[in-house]
Amino acid sequence: MDGGNARAPWTPTPITTGEWAGWMQWSIDPFELHAGPFYSRREEGGRLISAFRAEAKHMNGSGFMHGGCLLTFADYVLFAIAADAIAGTQAVTASLNSEFIDSARVGDLIEGAGEVIRAARSMVFARGLLSTAGRPLLTFSAIVKKVAAPAAT
Repeated sequence: MDGGNARAPWTPTPITTGEWAGWMQWSIDPFELHAGPFYSRREEGGRLISAFRAEAKHMNGSGFMHGGCLLTFADYVLFAIAADAIAGTQAVTASLNSEFIDSARVGDLIEGAGEVIRAARSMVFARGLLSTAGRPLLTFSAIVKKVAAPAAT
């Protein structure tokens, strides 16, 4: 845990009002909170989906979504996909490969989903897709590495 936050990193906070009512926010990561905010929810059938609304702060100088924003969201989606496989452990991104397909603009709802391909003892292999309005934006494949908790200071 970081900064005195009493909530464990993978304990979701339910959202009860506004556009994101019924969703949850899984991150206490300061960078993801600044870059997003990003949200997740389970759909019927158990599929996990993550999303965020594109804002001006997510755009590049040409008015299109910045590639770094899409990669940050892909990393968030990766951990949402892998959440069950890494439950009770700490983990880091060991590899994140991506292909940019299209871009998004302010106001677009960006969604991400995927699947665990294999959950091994110390690594989780996953793949996913980011899209808006059914239009693919980015595909990714990634590896999450389970790691020991840092020593208390």
